[in-house]
Amino acid sequence: MRILVRTSQWAIWARRIGSFAIPLAVIPVFMHRSGAIGSTPFEVTEAVAIGVALLAFLLSIGAFARIWTTGDRGWGRAVTGLLLSLICLAPVGFGAVELVKYPMAGDVSTDPTNPPPLTSDIVAAPVSAADLQKTAAAFPNVKTRRYPLAATRAYDLVGKLIDERGWEVKLRRQPLTPQDSGQINALATTLLGWRDEVSVRIDGDPQGVSVAMRSASLSPVHEPGVNGARIEEFLTALDARVTAIMRDEPVGSSGADSETDSSSQDKPVMPAPSRPPKRP
Repeated sequence: MRILVRTSQWAIWARRIGSFAIPLAVIPVFMHRSGAIGSTPFEVTEAVAIGVALLAFLLSIGAFARIWTTGDRGWGRAVTGLLLSLICLAPVGFGAVELVKYPMAGDVSTDPTNPPPLTSDIVAAPVSAADLQKTAAAFPNVKTRRYPLAATRAYDLVGKLIDERGWEVKLRRQPLTPQDSGQINALATTLLGWRDEVSVRIDGDPQGVSVAMRSASLSPVHEPGVNGARIEEFLTALDARVTAIMRDEPVGSSGADSETDSSSQDKPVMPAPSRPPKRP
């Protein structure tokens, strides 16, 4: 007598649904980053993908229990469904860890009392003193920088760093003099495709220049900690550029009065009077 061994239907559906959850979760990310879909459709699609992945996870667990008790086939299908579901659910777990690690700050600035203005039409939510303390503890390097540079020189450095990161520049206001003020506003795209606006303000004075930075999420849903981490990374890179300038250039050539010194050197020099001819 021949005994037929069935394949577990739980395992079959776990692999099928897990295979469907992968493209449902991944394809919208690329579409969101490219701007093919807006944030609201992306968030709805990702919520559905998470639900589908969770269903595949539960089916795979049920398949393991079913196969263990009945001796049905389908271990490979169950394992495949489990792995596919975990791949889709991994970003959710990572986001939960980041949410515990960092405050859910949608608007971070090195100057909370007078943050650099934004060009986007968003209203910044009031930030309590407790939230400011949490942000300062999580991102200790989010502080306004002061450099012994002219405002025009600092503006060029900031512009180069923004261009290197591929941010979409929305506003450029260049300082006209070494002690003038300037500003650059740009849009930065997160890993999952959400847009954040970055604003950098450069204020020159006789002692040098101050650089204040702000990063604000344009969507209520955003990645936790991304704004503070972005400011820290950018200002750390700016510190390195300024340190290289101060190391490689002569003392005083990078100060706030460098343009003034160079302009004085460009003045025409009067030729020295010639000696009178000797008398015979």
